[in-house]
Amino acid sequence: MHLLVLILTRGNGINELLRELAEQGVSGCTIVNTTGMKSIIENYEDLPMFGMLRHIMEEEDKEENKMLLFVLKDEEIAKTKHTIHNILGDFTSPNTGIMFTLPIDSAEGIGGSDAFK
Repeated sequence: MHLLVLILTRGNGINELLRELAEQGVSGCTIVNTTGMKSIIENYEDLPMFGMLRHIMEEEDKEENKMLLFVLKDEEIAKTKHTIHNILGDFTSPNTGIMFTLPIDSAEGIGGSDAFK
């Protein structure tokens, strides 16, 4: 079992991606709005740290990225990555996003009590 993390700098194509993955049987995904460090600090390099943090918290119009989290069985990883590439393209262009997997030793509350033992 693995955690597939997909971070997109633009949320374009997420609805199509989720629809296609659901049709393939991959139905569990958590989506989190995120903001990249670069987009926050690029305009505030001269501010002291606390002033910068206060200014960041006051800003409401920063473009948010999307982070999609999938807990997948080993056999689901390849088809999920393939579908992501088919719909969103690859990540070779700058500022498009990143994708990686991490092993999960155990998980609870996913698809019933025996889903990932």
